[in-house]
Amino acid sequence: MPYLLAIDQGTTSTTVLIVDEKLHICGSASQEFQQFYPKPEFVEHSPDKIWQSVLEAIGTAIARARIDARQIVGIGIANQRETTIVWERKTGKPIYPAIVWQCRRTRAACEALKAAGVEPMIREKTGLLCDPYFSATKIRWILDNCDAQNSAQEGNLCFGTVDSWLLWQLTQGESHATDATNASRSLLMNLEATAWDDDLLALFRIPRVMMPQILDNRAVFGTTRGVPGLPDGIPITGILGDQQAALFGQCCFDQGAAKCTFGTGAFLLLNTGRKVVHSKSGLISTVAWKIDGEVTYALEGSAFVAGAIVQWLRDGLQIIESSSEVESLARSVDDCGGVVVVPALTGLGAPHWRSDAHGLICGLTRASTRAHIARAALMGICQQNTDLFDAMTADLGYGLTRVKVDGGACVNDLLMQMQSDLLGKELIRPSVLQTTALGAAMCAALGAGIYDTKEDVCKTYEIERRFAPAKTDDWRMTTRQQWKLAVGRA
Repeated sequence: MPYLLAIDQGTTSTTVLIVDEKLHICGSASQEFQQFYPKPEFVEHSPDKIWQSVLEAIGTAIARARIDARQIVGIGIANQRETTIVWERKTGKPIYPAIVWQCRRTRAACEALKAAGVEPMIREKTGLLCDPYFSATKIRWILDNCDAQNSAQEGNLCFGTVDSWLLWQLTQGESHATDATNASRSLLMNLEATAWDDDLLALFRIPRVMMPQILDNRAVFGTTRGVPGLPDGIPITGILGDQQAALFGQCCFDQGAAKCTFGTGAFLLLNTGRKVVHSKSGLISTVAWKIDGEVTYALEGSAFVAGAIVQWLRDGLQIIESSSEVESLARSVDDCGGVVVVPALTGLGAPHWRSDAHGLICGLTRASTRAHIARAALMGICQQNTDLFDAMTADLGYGLTRVKVDGGACVNDLLMQMQSDLLGKELIRPSVLQTTALGAAMCAALGAGIYDTKEDVCKTYEIERRFAPAKTDDWRMTTRQQWKLAVGRA
């Protein structure tokens, strides 16, 4: 029986799935890795530790699946997007730690570009805003601070998001490539042409020679070579950015279909078909996927902190010992007791785009407890997502009636019910919550020829639970007003 290996390389951990030809999970493993915060607003990873987490998760997943690695016929990759790595072409050695998508160190550079009046051109070409979130200013920062411009121009350096870094490692440096979804997050790819843009490369002074080749999402990106635990010659047949992989894994193949991922951050994506929808409400346009030369686009809103606020309750405030405790603690009170938490620990993403915003807890009284703070933190996640839905409604001219949900935090039934209540919409949770990794597996299955079409893949999708709203419009209006006041103070 043929098997597929799917790698979901996320912000705080790597998950690997082994799935059979029917996309049933036969084995899985997750491996956390360390986060580094060397200065305020700085967030970094070790590229080598990322790769080590992938190797460890691969070995454990194969062992748990009890298969022979020679049965693996294709590898799919989903990855944290925008996170930027620059390495030496000859040695494969990174010249600086990975600068994570959450990092805000290039805020001043982005403000300078806005002041110079170039943001409209950037947005027209890329569908993105000029924000530290995206890769281009991160590349520029590394080249400047490592005195590496000349080396880059001479072709000695490679840039890649995490997908390119993993591909380089899996193929022992034989493949330097990326896919259209990850490339679309760089501020350097022309969204219509799905190609690197000379004007943008010149604007950021980034040599084309250091850029990876852009391929369709279903392609043979390379084959394994010298990977511990894997035989040589396994093709890597599918790569997507993690949020596009989740959209794919949720089978949102029809125009108008949407999903919201509750992970480290929260990400709302809506399939807009073959049309690029340029947002007027603070959202961004991006590639959903490109298959057989045909591009599907998406409208996206991102909240930088979602599940990460629960980690902060655990590690920062230390009011819980494990993330799984937050639901029971939040359920121990009937409401937030007037407490509002704005989870702007790394600024505010869409639709606000305020990199100078800070996290906020307000409405505290002598009656406030850690349970009220925990519940308000969950509500803060929901409020940010509701901002995204409101912006999407303004852009589209109509509201969504339902949305599919996934990500690690969506196991929290209370969080899902709170989100449904605040939106006034039905939420649909699939039976497989590792939708990002599953989306990578689905794409790899297409690339490996196990399935012929996206519609064939969609037949494997199953719903586990639906959440229906149970609150009144008056409650919703009052709760939203409290949030907007708090955001104004953040």
